Amino acid sequence: MEIAHEIHDQCGPLFGTSMVKAHRLAHGVALSDIVAQVRALFEVDGKPAPKLGETLLSAYESGYKRPGPEYLHYLCAVYRVEPDKLGYQSPCICGRGHAVRLVDATAPLPEGPDRRGPEEPDALEGAVLVPGDRHRMTVIEPQRGPDRAEGPLSIDVGEEDIVLRRTLLQLLAGAGVALDGQFLGAVDNLRRKMDDTLVNATVSPTMLDQWEETTLGYGQQYQATPSLRMLCDVLLDFSEVRRMCDKRQPVELQERLCRIAAQLSGLSGLIMINLGDHRLARSFFRTARTAADETADRKLRAWVTVREALVPMYYGDPREALHLARKAQDLAGRTPSVAAAMAPAVEARALGMLALRGRGDAAPSARRALVRGRAVFDQLSRDDTGDLAFGFTDRQMTFYEGDTFTNLGDHRAGDEALSRALTLYAPTDRVDLTLVRLDRAACRLHAGHIDAALATAREAIEELPTEHRSDILVHRARQIGAAVRAKYGDSPMLRDFYEALSGPSVTSPTKAPSPAPPSVPPSEQV
Repeated sequence: MEIAHEIHDQCGPLFGTSMVKAHRLAHGVALSDIVAQVRALFEVDGKPAPKLGETLLSAYESGYKRPGPEYLHYLCAVYRVEPDKLGYQSPCICGRGHAVRLVDATAPLPEGPDRRGPEEPDALEGAVLVPGDRHRMTVIEPQRGPDRAEGPLSIDVGEEDIVLRRTLLQLLAGAGVALDGQFLGAVDNLRRKMDDTLVNATVSPTMLDQWEETTLGYGQQYQATPSLRMLCDVLLDFSEVRRMCDKRQPVELQERLCRIAAQLSGLSGLIMINLGDHRLARSFFRTARTAADETADRKLRAWVTVREALVPMYYGDPREALHLARKAQDLAGRTPSVAAAMAPAVEARALGMLALRGRGDAAPSARRALVRGRAVFDQLSRDDTGDLAFGFTDRQMTFYEGDTFTNLGDHRAGDEALSRALTLYAPTDRVDLTLVRLDRAACRLHAGHIDAALATAREAIEELPTEHRSDILVHRARQIGAAVRAKYGDSPMLRDFYEALSGPSVTSPTKAPSPAPPSVPPSEQV
């Protein structure tokens, strides 16, 4: 009930959200779910099926119509609240309370000072109250089935959904949100629940069509939406997909649902990389692999693996990134695909980092990997090259080439490729666009232009809106500052640079970015 009031208080003035709609949103269910529960209550009472449908219920929620006494009674029974909590001041026709469970009225009250009697609202979590005779109310336990309209459904909303919805509401209201242990715990619990339920499910083809469109839409919005806001949106849908996985389904539908789960989990892993929490990122990619394995789709499994390689690329050992990139190439096989093109490019970046650290055989291998990656990329379809998250675009390929050349010490080729990449990215592609600008700063640093490198990196970060200043970007900028300090010592310009980076950013408390110590060689930092 508190969540419903919070939704109403924050969304009512902005979007006109009514109390009755706020209660449904707080439970995280669709209009069809409420209609199905009302119909179930009518059936239990031996009444003909009501004419209440989604259109009429929507009219109630928007305020265009007011429910009659009978429909109001059953809405109160479903939500387990009194009419005034739904925004209606008239009393319910049943004359009894809906917020408590009623038991046998002839039963004696408990002895002692605490004589609260039959109220046990906590015991009704996930159940539906059905009016019975004058002394009792029946508790209908939630049921699940292939058709949501055939029986009562549970309002299966966990603590994770509540935390995510609260965070999303705060973001929509423009309030500052700090990531804390409760939020990250909810995120990981949600991922674990998906692991637990991937062996079950029942959905319809039409529903899967809608979820596939939604998932692809997230791929288009991935770079333009602030990371924390995108994470809330993706995980709320991820939670709904998990609920659809409660029972096994026909093989073809199971495969499609597992594909959606793998894509949403993989996208969540990418967002956690941006937020700087490599532990949760790895966990989400592990869940994505579990879902992808259910599809027997090698291309999907290869996509998950090559995306996972970005975790050690930015926050770990490039040797692990190299291993995962080569594993992704083995999974992708010889057929041109997103992973088949991206994996050699990631391999080249990892080899470039190893060459920068002094591995002598890495440079020629990196150049050969770039040639392989570009050859496969040129064979991709337009659909494969049009999505920054689930595809591999020309601007990403060019960015990877520029990053590799920079690490190999080919500053001219690196700067040319990175300059071209800047012209290909849209202004809304915040993450990659900023990473390209920071790579140009690193290129200038390797070329010996210290002031230009610091100015370029500082400008790239300062031009980001606060909600887009994610950990991966600040972390990369601090690496450049650490390399300057290790090689050239401290300076007023470097202190100003670090001061500019100390502003507010979106990061994870489990990964607090900080500049590397001056004793670390520059080759270990950039």
